[in-house]
Amino acid sequence: MLQLFRNFFRSKIGIVVTLAFLGLIAFAFASMDVANTGTFGGVAGGDRVAVVGDNRIDSSDLSVLATDTLGRIRQQDPTVTMEQFIAEDGLQLTLDNAISRIAIAELGKRFGLRAGSRLVDSEIAADPNLRGLDGQFSADNFRAFLRQQGISEDLYREDRAMGLFSQQMVGPLQRTPRLPDKVVRRYAEMQVETRNGQIAALLATAFLPDGDPSDDQLEAFYADNSDNYMRPERRVVRYATFNEGTFSDSVEPTDEQIAARYEENAAQFAASENRTFTQLIATTQAAAQAIADEVNGGTSLEASARAKGLSTTRIPATSRADLARTASEAVATAGFSANEGSLTSPARGELGWYILRVDNVEEVAARSLAEARTEIAETLRAEMTREALNEGFREIEDRFSRGGSLSEVAEYLGIEVVSTQPITATGQVYGTQETAPNELAPVISNAFEMEEGRPQLAELVSGESFIIYDVSDITRAAIAPLAEIREDVANAWRFDQGMKAAGAATARIMDRVKGGESMAEAVRAEETALPGPRPFRLNRADVQARGQIAAPEALFLSMAEGTTKPLESEELGAWFVVQLDEISSPELPEDSEIVGTMRNSLLQFLPDEMVEQFIAATRDEVEIEINDVAVDAVAALLTGQTN
Repeated sequence: MLQLFRNFFRSKIGIVVTLAFLGLIAFAFASMDVANTGTFGGVAGGDRVAVVGDNRIDSSDLSVLATDTLGRIRQQDPTVTMEQFIAEDGLQLTLDNAISRIAIAELGKRFGLRAGSRLVDSEIAADPNLRGLDGQFSADNFRAFLRQQGISEDLYREDRAMGLFSQQMVGPLQRTPRLPDKVVRRYAEMQVETRNGQIAALLATAFLPDGDPSDDQLEAFYADNSDNYMRPERRVVRYATFNEGTFSDSVEPTDEQIAARYEENAAQFAASENRTFTQLIATTQAAAQAIADEVNGGTSLEASARAKGLSTTRIPATSRADLARTASEAVATAGFSANEGSLTSPARGELGWYILRVDNVEEVAARSLAEARTEIAETLRAEMTREALNEGFREIEDRFSRGGSLSEVAEYLGIEVVSTQPITATGQVYGTQETAPNELAPVISNAFEMEEGRPQLAELVSGESFIIYDVSDITRAAIAPLAEIREDVANAWRFDQGMKAAGAATARIMDRVKGGESMAEAVRAEETALPGPRPFRLNRADVQARGQIAAPEALFLSMAEGTTKPLESEELGAWFVVQLDEISSPELPEDSEIVGTMRNSLLQFLPDEMVEQFIAATRDEVEIEINDVAVDAVAALLTGQTN
């Protein structure tokens, strides 16, 4: 679990989110007052968790950041609780990222960097998420965006400015650097090297204690490792599904309704004409007229357009009304007045001056009421179905808002309520390998955010199937009582004792090896009968081709020649003593593909490594004070441990 948190914060995405403002941490962080606010005289007192230069981070700010970060981690693992997040350094990592971000901006100001209002304006205007249908910045979209995120424009601009400081400081470091050939060649040679040595495995099972732990030993072990016995939150979801037929089975338009719709849309069923065009748009009337003159003089429309760096577009069969709507009334008038095969005079439209060539004219005959009946009936049926659904939804929501229960609304709909077994946020039935019914998949996430006994309505398949649901029997995430898992804890204690004893034996073996004994002699000297060391040979290329690597192999590949090292692996249930005797590596030719591949591989990781080193150096340059008491108070508040 800790690795999940660290991978999130250390990933490229995590770095960009922290430093370049992509709207994740930044939105939560925008609630913070990170402008220059004078010197605060340290972090003692008040609710400050940290002071970075002349900027402060308050307890409420850290709380918002932690909640926001946990929410995004839950997108990868919905079962993660705030208690686990706190216990496994998630809060500290969140605070570290916030401090780093402010420190970079602070150092940028010292170096004379600026992020003025005009630069912020240009950044906002360039954001594709804030553009309208015309591709330009939309103030309405911007305001809607701010409302959706629940932040003010000033706070948004403040955070944009901080992101710009980060980009100016960090951006140059992420440009592709050059690497010395000797460095690349050394790494390349490592990829084809072969390592020889030996390894001794000390399994925990060889050192398991006899008998059961005492009550005091078991209770102490349970207390020290209680996080390992956290049971996830589980809920019972009650639900009932229905479809459009629940409201629309009896929907059928009458003859009178069909006739009335026919009369209302008489023009639609009257004789009409559709035309196919080739279109060219010029920026000025003079340019359009010059093209028209060339075409009328014998040049094709396409050739004339290409000569001027323009292009033509084919408009498929369209009506006069549709052309007027997409271009303009003037363009439609010109297009439907010209004869088939002829060119229109330039006409002003939405995008400039239009020239149309009439490629085809299709006459559409009038349709009688009888001929149009099926089409009209289908249209009316769809409209009436939507209206019936909307009316039904309004009734359901009204009943829920008035305190109606799930069972009452299900009875009104004539459908049956089904209850799940207790399920977790991942959709798994607690304590089994079963999963919740498939129809619940779209609402499980929301079900774990709902209050008990507050039913909701949701759409499963757009316009087709729907669900009403609520939650009951909520069991919050909690540590399992010792009495219920006593045997499991006892087994874990035995394993822990075995690992500790194996670790002590490993230390004794290491001392003997350092004293000059061979690995085999050092292992034989143990009172516990252990298998002797076995030869260990690894070729790095073979390991990479295999795609998997065990912990002892990873250590073996990172050791220096002639060294011996210990390794603990709880996953493998053993301690290892690994000895590397010899490294052999062939000399690579100057034009080796391995060298080129290694150069490209290293260049992928070097920018991020340089950024991390820069962040560390920045934190050394900026005065940072952290109030551990306030941080602990935030942790207690988030986990509900305050009075």
